[in-house]
Amino acid sequence: MNRIIVCVKPVPDPKHWDKVSMDPETKTLKREGIPNIMNPLDKHALEAALALRESRGGEVVLLSMAPPFAKTTIREGLAMGADRAVLLSDRVFAGSDSLATAEILAAGCRWIGDFDIVLCGNLSIDGSTAQICSQLAEMLELPNVMHVIGLGESAGDNLVITQKIENGYVKLASGFPVVLSVRKELNKPRYIPFTGILAAESKEITMLSNKDLCVDPERIGLAGSPTKMAGLEVRKFERRKEKLEGTVDDIVEKLVEKIYQCGVIEC
Repeated sequence: MNRIIVCVKPVPDPKHWDKVSMDPETKTLKREGIPNIMNPLDKHALEAALALRESRGGEVVLLSMAPPFAKTTIREGLAMGADRAVLLSDRVFAGSDSLATAEILAAGCRWIGDFDIVLCGNLSIDGSTAQICSQLAEMLELPNVMHVIGLGESAGDNLVITQKIENGYVKLASGFPVVLSVRKELNKPRYIPFTGILAAESKEITMLSNKDLCVDPERIGLAGSPTKMAGLEVRKFERRKEKLEGTVDDIVEKLVEKIYQCGVIEC
């Protein structure tokens, strides 16, 4: 095997989702100042790539479209064992929906070149569209299998893929190149050793802008995104409150009466 590309996405840490807000003008997420983590399912994709490298050889390359601050998150993937990374970062990419993002990632894959497999997580925890993998495959004109829960090898050169379906699973045999997206049932991502963290600091992260990729500006960013947020409404819910006053006996009597009125308990 020559090369495996793993698409990884920095996403807001769920522990800090209460700090995520929307820009009322652009109607896009405001992520500044919010810690990021690697999308959890992308770790399973990376683990699959590392396991395939161990059995078949080759190189594992991380590919991400994100602002420059994503380097910290990408280093985590390098610490897990990826060989190098390519970060696609340009202001013209901002606001891209899943289709425009797939267009940019496809250009990144072509720039890397000569790959056998592109691996993605089935979905990201911030967008949850589960569309990019199939759109990316379409852009690259390659076969695509989603919901992958097993990867094995046949006697020949084919890859044996177990795919989760609604009422069970199917086994498929695939040649190369192919685009796959994985579920968490596939594997358990490996523990990152301290030596891996040290090694990651010296691994290459190549930053590319659209000047390098040469994607039509009309097909990326907000301009190239057919899916746009039409409106934004922040709804607030407040509980009705009532203060009970009087002696302790009066308050208890009123409270019991309120509980009966609300139907919480019956006489």
